[in-house]
Amino acid sequence: MDRTVHAALPPSRAVYLRTYGCQMNELDSETIAGLFEQDGWALTDLEREADFVVFNTCAVRQHAEDRVWGALFALKERAAREPGFGVAVCGCMAQARAAEIARRCPWVRVVCGTRSFDRLPALVAEAEREGRTLIDVATDREPPHGSLPRRRGGRLKGFVAAMRGCGAYCAYCIVPYVRGGEVSRPPGEVVAEVKRLARDGCRELMLLGQNVNRYSSERVSFAGLLRRVGAVEGILRVRFMTSHPRDFPEELIDAMAETPRVCPHLHLPLQSGSDRILSLMNRGYTIAHYRILVERLRERVPGIAVTTDLIAGFPGETEEDFRDTLQALEEIRFDDAFVFKYSDREGTRAARMGPKVPPEEIRRRHAAILRLQGTINAEKHASAAGTEVEVLVEGVSRRNPNRLFGRTAENRRVVFAGGRGLTERLVRVIITDTTPITLIGDVRG
Repeated sequence: MDRTVHAALPPSRAVYLRTYGCQMNELDSETIAGLFEQDGWALTDLEREADFVVFNTCAVRQHAEDRVWGALFALKERAAREPGFGVAVCGCMAQARAAEIARRCPWVRVVCGTRSFDRLPALVAEAEREGRTLIDVATDREPPHGSLPRRRGGRLKGFVAAMRGCGAYCAYCIVPYVRGGEVSRPPGEVVAEVKRLARDGCRELMLLGQNVNRYSSERVSFAGLLRRVGAVEGILRVRFMTSHPRDFPEELIDAMAETPRVCPHLHLPLQSGSDRILSLMNRGYTIAHYRILVERLRERVPGIAVTTDLIAGFPGETEEDFRDTLQALEEIRFDDAFVFKYSDREGTRAARMGPKVPPEEIRRRHAAILRLQGTINAEKHASAAGTEVEVLVEGVSRRNPNRLFGRTAENRRVVFAGGRGLTERLVRVIITDTTPITLIGDVRG
């Protein structure tokens, strides 16, 4: 996904910011935008009107990097003909490929990593003064924290980083190498930030961490933090991600079940339905362990929606391993799944593994998983017809200006007729029709 920070364009110097990747990157971009604004820059949603372009990048998969390379080379001619124009690259790809970016794209003024993005406006000023490319990918700094200025993309929903970094070292994953080790924020600091967001109009909160279950600070576990955040007045809904099945204690299930504002929705990456592949991935659990965990969650949190991530074509994956994944989908019946084609990430253990699955076979398996999950999605949504759901209204539908859209606590998208005055409110909606990705209904009279 990518996000653009939107703002009117005043006559001062303007910066255009594009974000690739995960919710943590979106949160980082809110801070980057706030820092530029504090430094006197204007924010624009029109790249052609920007004096400086910033790409906040992702390196989790090759496709994410390819998109950034394409965007960078598209600016080569403009950088050559406009002396005052500049480009900066930050985030995970910058951390992993700083030297390559500087070598292949000499028109890039600044390259900064995941623990230096709070220095970005200062680095831009320094690069412009000195007329050279600056690189800052230091890993010995504490991650930037919540006291920095932020320019939020919307008022209704907010992100808060409970922790940053990861120590899981899954065989396919670049995150520990580009984000560094786990660093948890003090619970009081997290709760204070949540209270500030609530005063600013935030009603739905997402607690973030690369492996948020591993949060631990001042003898407070993630379950304890979740209870504290769920007690903040003004916040109507609390979500969290991403969770690792290996690190999901019973006390966290209890916290979800016993904290009313915590949404009955969990994103729990499975990655493969084959124990052999899970072991090669260094995931630290079996498919039986995963099934028991989901059963326990569904028992303690009735109606919980469980979504997942899956990888097609991990090195050494056989047809039998692939069939095990399809069987897992049939048995667990996820509410949705994000399915990715495996791609080597330089520096990870999987990049050195073999045999590699041929690209055409990866595409076949990827498509088959998507088809099966699409069928499950359609069946689950069809069963919602005639039910009544509570929706937090986010705004006007992009496809139909006469309709509003929002999400249920289970994170299902709902489209319905209604006036703009319902925006940012909780409403009851009767579901009258469904598609595989959307529920359609009418506000209860």
